[in-house]
Amino acid sequence: MRHRTKRKLRKFIKVLGTTLIVVVLLAIMGGSGYMLHFSLGDSSGRDSLLAEQRLGAEYPHIKVWADSLRRSHVIRDTFMTTQDGRRLHALFAPAEKPTRRTAFVIHGYTCSAVYYLYIGYLFRETLGYNIFVPDLHAHGQSEGKMIQMGWKDADDMLEWLPLCNELFRDSLDAEIIVHGTSMGGATAMNLSGKEDMEYVKAYIEDSGYTSVWDEFSYELKEQFGMPEIPLMYTSSGLCKLLNGWSFGEANSVDMVRHCQKPMLFIHSDNDTFVPSWMVHPLYEAKHDPKTLWIVPKSAHHEAYRDYPEEYADRVKAFIEENLGE
Repeated sequence: MRHRTKRKLRKFIKVLGTTLIVVVLLAIMGGSGYMLHFSLGDSSGRDSLLAEQRLGAEYPHIKVWADSLRRSHVIRDTFMTTQDGRRLHALFAPAEKPTRRTAFVIHGYTCSAVYYLYIGYLFRETLGYNIFVPDLHAHGQSEGKMIQMGWKDADDMLEWLPLCNELFRDSLDAEIIVHGTSMGGATAMNLSGKEDMEYVKAYIEDSGYTSVWDEFSYELKEQFGMPEIPLMYTSSGLCKLLNGWSFGEANSVDMVRHCQKPMLFIHSDNDTFVPSWMVHPLYEAKHDPKTLWIVPKSAHHEAYRDYPEEYADRVKAFIEENLGE
């Protein structure tokens, strides 16, 4: 009788232990799926109408400017089908006067080209450049289901850049300056380590992160108070399965090491979304020529809104120092 009871007890403990392991594994899998959907499945950036409303609320004078150029068909839409069959969208506008320089402006996380016309305004109206502003994968009018955090987006930019160059090129000395903010900054840095196009002359990255792993790990702790183990590892593996890349390999520090062109790094010292410490390993990894501007008392990607004149002056000085007037 005693032996039978012990056997039953051992069997119960074994079943209970197995059940608990299965429950924990299912919870981790469910948490990983939720984390990936939360971070990469946000589709709020798709709605161009909301982006226009945000532009009007934060930069009303730029919204008026953009509406005026749209009515006169100066700002126009263009589309591209990528090699793997996705349809991507971009906005573009020629400068008021013919110029060899074009600003290739890359927007941030869950945003769109429409909102980032505020950077387009800086380059076209203040500096006199042509502007080209693509919607990243799964943003604005571009197709896609999951955000790519600037990693695969860099490959899309490699397809956009020749089209941008042909669109504005009127001489052999055409010059493209790539400007990216937040996730767009990461995209620009990832692109900088891949491209070898002669007409791409310089990069400006504003508020970009060191790696997707660093950014997600930081947000997991800040927003949810959770450690890296196990969700960062399991979610990264799931991302690799679904998107073909992991959080760790999407590393902008590694990419800027390969960049041969001038780069201006901009980061706000009060950035609580992409913490300001991230700009230092990025800047250190990049060899000369490079410039760093730490923006005082400003939040994430708000340097231009807080200091529009100084922002324009620093961008102009960086370009002229490295490319001439």
